[in-house]
Amino acid sequence: MVEAVELVDNDFLRQYEAKVDDQLAKIEYSLQERKIFLTKLIIPENIKDEGFKKEFLARVFEEIGERNLSVVPTSPEIAKFVRSNRKYKRMLPVGVRI
Repeated sequence: MVEAVELVDNDFLRQYEAKVDDQLAKIEYSLQERKIFLTKLIIPENIKDEGFKKEFLARVFEEIGERNLSVVPTSPEIAKFVRSNRKYKRMLPVGVRI
């Protein structure tokens, strides 16, 4: 489902966005030096597909990885995603544990 959806980094609003069925899924962030703090995950209620959330988060993490940034997930949902996907733990800054 997400493969066909375009991921947009809206740096003006400081959020990653994906439009699905005229609804906007987004992850709000704050960028400080070489760290990106993922602060809030918003998935519209009408998107019931649990796989969408995982794919959306994976796409965002891949995008962040390409930019060589460290990730600090401050949202409980995003922290849970990192805990369950070990390959993204390497993106945490030194000293940050989840």
